[in-house]
Amino acid sequence: MRHDKRTPVLFALILSMALVAMDTTIVATAIPQVVDSLGGFSQIGWVFSVYMLAQTVTIPIYGKLADLYGRKPVLIFGIVVFLLGSLVSAMAWSMTILILFRALQGLGAGSIGATVNTVAGDIYSVEERGRVQGYLSSVWGIAAVVAPAIGGLFAEYLTWHWIFLVNLPIGAIALLLIIRLLHEDVERHSHRIDYAGALLVLVSASALILGLLQGGTTWAWDSPASIGTFLVSVGAAIGLVFVERRAAEPILPPHLWARRLPAGSYATTLTAGMMVIGLSIYLPNWAQQVLGLKPVVAGFVLAAMSITWPVASGLSARLYMRVGFRNTALLGTAFAISSGAVFSMLSVSSPVWQPVLGSALMGAGMGLIVSPLLVGLQSTVGWSERGTITGGAMFARFLGQSLGAAVFGAITNSVLRGQHGVAADIATNAATHATFVGLLISAVATALILVTVVPRHFPAHAGQDDGRVRSGPEQEELHE
Repeated sequence: MRHDKRTPVLFALILSMALVAMDTTIVATAIPQVVDSLGGFSQIGWVFSVYMLAQTVTIPIYGKLADLYGRKPVLIFGIVVFLLGSLVSAMAWSMTILILFRALQGLGAGSIGATVNTVAGDIYSVEERGRVQGYLSSVWGIAAVVAPAIGGLFAEYLTWHWIFLVNLPIGAIALLLIIRLLHEDVERHSHRIDYAGALLVLVSASALILGLLQGGTTWAWDSPASIGTFLVSVGAAIGLVFVERRAAEPILPPHLWARRLPAGSYATTLTAGMMVIGLSIYLPNWAQQVLGLKPVVAGFVLAAMSITWPVASGLSARLYMRVGFRNTALLGTAFAISSGAVFSMLSVSSPVWQPVLGSALMGAGMGLIVSPLLVGLQSTVGWSERGTITGGAMFARFLGQSLGAAVFGAITNSVLRGQHGVAADIATNAATHATFVGLLISAVATALILVTVVPRHFPAHAGQDDGRVRSGPEQEELHE
């Protein structure tokens, strides 16, 4: 990493992202100890669901607030709320209270997810953002490998409370660096907050994600509860369209969402999120149940994706500066399709290197799809809209993960219902094979969206680097 005055701020962004990246996996490892201490086994799912829900639905709102009032106050607010949620989660005295405090953590995580990439887009040029996205992507890869081990150590040798308390020193360092070294020149004037739009975003997104998370588990997909939840989401979305057309400063500006370029990029990011979550959930289980690998070894099979993702992301700048953002993403879909094909050919007798290869190919594909599209979107707008358009991309990614968990879960359950009397490894292989075919279909759909919807040219905004954000001591400028 080249050392300049922006490096400490980038380090703070990496630490902030690490808070969010580590959370789910470190908590999942210690859940048995949490249940032993607090009880409430039937409520375990909500420990994760309420966090994901609160995080995802607030991202678009935080993105807009970052445009109105600056990235720094929104990011500081998010880190403080996340740390407060971590502290009180460690103090929870029942599973119900823990779930409530996890929602508070999710509210902070939404702010971090919306603003970290926006700040990176502010302080780095288009040529540099691919490399920086590689650093930020590597956080998720490292967290996927390290966080479960840390959670297991805390649960075994200390107490489960430390899975939350460990966030405090990390967040404190990030907070200190951001307060001291990130400076903004935000034009101060009154704003007309789009309260109606914000409320409708929360209602529509919450109902949609709740329906996806609970459908097929808590209630049947065709049950009145499921149908009603999705109808609420659709109704709120329709109302949102009308409200945003009339709002002075809409939470989701129609001119950003209705055009082919952002709409297609968001759709591509959504399908990429589906592929990532499908592989993350089902590959380790398949490796354990079918190949008979130990949990740690099965985790390293998935870790291949975590290694190649940041590498490809870091190298993507060289490609998109030459062939464009869309064509770079298309190259990424070639890797993703190849990965889907490799996974579709897995069997009970497959060698270990085959799923490792598929995982590595998927990571390379994601690095060449997600980062170039995010950088490309940021390059089409100025400072005053970069938070909104970045928040939209992050929202699409997390929504894709919720959708992927629901779709692939439904596919798996459907196949397993037809496998009565079959050996466990055979049944698991059949169900997971159907999911892997779904990954291949998702990869092909991603390529089709890029070809048919996303324009080849991403028009650069003339004022994208307007000097509003500086890093380092207050008197220094953005670039040396």
